[in-house]
Amino acid sequence: MANLRKQIRRFYSRDLSIMAKATNNNWWRGGVIYQIYPRSYADSNGDGVGDLAGITAKLDYVADLGADGIWLSPFFKSPMKDFGYDVSDYCDVDPMFGTLDDFKQLVDRAHALGLKVMIDQVLSHSSDQHPWFVESRSSLNNPKADWYIWADAKPDGNPPNNWLSIFGGSAWQWDTRRCQYYMHNFLTSQPDLNFHNPEVQKALLSTVKFWLDLGVDGYRLDTANFYFHDAQLRDNPARGRPDGEDPAVNAVNPYGWQWHQHDKSQPENLAFLRELRALLDAYPDTTMVGEIGDDDGLARVAEYTSGGDKLHMAYCFDLLGTAHSAAHFRGFVKRFEEVAPGGWPCWALSNHDVVRVATRWASTAAVAAPELLRLGAALQMSLRGSPCIYQGDELGLPEADIAFEDLQDPYGITMWPEFKGRDGCRTPMPWLADAADLGFSSSPAPAKPWLPVATTHRVLTAEAQIQDSASLLHFYRNLLRWRKTQPCLVSGTLEVLDAHPQVFAYVRRHEGQSMVCVFNFSPEPAQWVVPEAFAAMHPVAGSGLGDAVRQGAVLQLPAWGGAFLGHA
Repeated sequence: MANLRKQIRRFYSRDLSIMAKATNNNWWRGGVIYQIYPRSYADSNGDGVGDLAGITAKLDYVADLGADGIWLSPFFKSPMKDFGYDVSDYCDVDPMFGTLDDFKQLVDRAHALGLKVMIDQVLSHSSDQHPWFVESRSSLNNPKADWYIWADAKPDGNPPNNWLSIFGGSAWQWDTRRCQYYMHNFLTSQPDLNFHNPEVQKALLSTVKFWLDLGVDGYRLDTANFYFHDAQLRDNPARGRPDGEDPAVNAVNPYGWQWHQHDKSQPENLAFLRELRALLDAYPDTTMVGEIGDDDGLARVAEYTSGGDKLHMAYCFDLLGTAHSAAHFRGFVKRFEEVAPGGWPCWALSNHDVVRVATRWASTAAVAAPELLRLGAALQMSLRGSPCIYQGDELGLPEADIAFEDLQDPYGITMWPEFKGRDGCRTPMPWLADAADLGFSSSPAPAKPWLPVATTHRVLTAEAQIQDSASLLHFYRNLLRWRKTQPCLVSGTLEVLDAHPQVFAYVRRHEGQSMVCVFNFSPEPAQWVVPEAFAAMHPVAGSGLGDAVRQGAVLQLPAWGGAFLGHA
């Protein structure tokens, strides 16, 4: 530990501005990223919580899937009030997950398998147990007094403005030590850092550099548009109760009743992202993907990924809602291509914050049809951008039903019963059908998992699907391997084709190769007339989407069917 502290002090003292720019092979540009939620992936020591050693033991599975890299959700030291998104030490591993040596072994094994390693960096806020905040709240005039966002009460004692927390209630918490309010976009135990202070930026950049020096290949940036706030603390304008159609808005949460004009997405954010990019550019073959939660997510993704000097890629929530019609996909993809022709998106169907796609996209049944899940994967792998697969999506896992007494997520506990939180998508990964914990732990006598295993996952284990050539897992493996042989799907341009009530179609082009991607997002068969410009194209083999037939100028598509058209 003493050596670690010396390293941190040394990294803090370096001048980050003089670092030279390194080469970048752009592996991320079209690369497939596999998101791992460490608490729930694999438990190596039987304590009921997944860990770094467990992940390392399962990296062959990820490599066999065909991914190019992994994204690890937080594993830093934390009191775990928000399961690692409340960091108390940015430069160490929480003992729950292992040690720095365990992390180094994970990186070495991943690199040996040809996998890049991205880690989740939570810069906008820390834990209230972080030493920075402990010092900041101790007085009005200590050296870190303005490292967090503090404000006086209004004359009537109320918070300084109307900003709200995503987890419910005011974004301001009264502190009796300073007799001031501090800002928190999330839990009261997650105070927001003050990015208007250059020393805060410098300290955070140094923690980013720490992990780069340990060999990480990039970052997923949590809440990347939340770093700066309006220094004047002006009220957000009212929006009114939303209609529930926006996937980024929780209709039962008053947070969505405001236009978030002043508490995030401030213009000063761009300069910090440039500083962050300059730091990563000093390391070869690195990348960043930013999470964007904004009133206009696509526009913010465009802004943050343009110019080649900020984020490499970003994602918002357009594929993370319940809508999955041809019109929905056509609308947001066409708009993205219009507002961000030079930007680079990262597309996910699920992640650790939303209901799993197999449940979100279900209609009358409990789980979406297998054909629809295959179609969604084919769409995700053929859009312009970088696909991100959330652990278990390749198995078709539905959302787990968690009883109130088993809930862990503070968001769900607060919003119950209309919103059950995020535990249902975070349950342990099912590896083996015949194990009580579905093989989550490799210990012969494991403790009870931190979240209950889902009984609905017992028939969908990785072991069973590896043995079944017709499984969704095999479809994903085949699709990812085939995609690597199609340069236009990895790196090409995208042009949305004419509208059809059931069919979403577009053409990808790259260096002389063209491919038309056609998807019937309907439970009814569809006929799609092949445009004359693509008359010589026919369904190509190899993708796994082999259920469409061309008859003359018409492509016959079954329910939830699709095709890739190319030249023979």
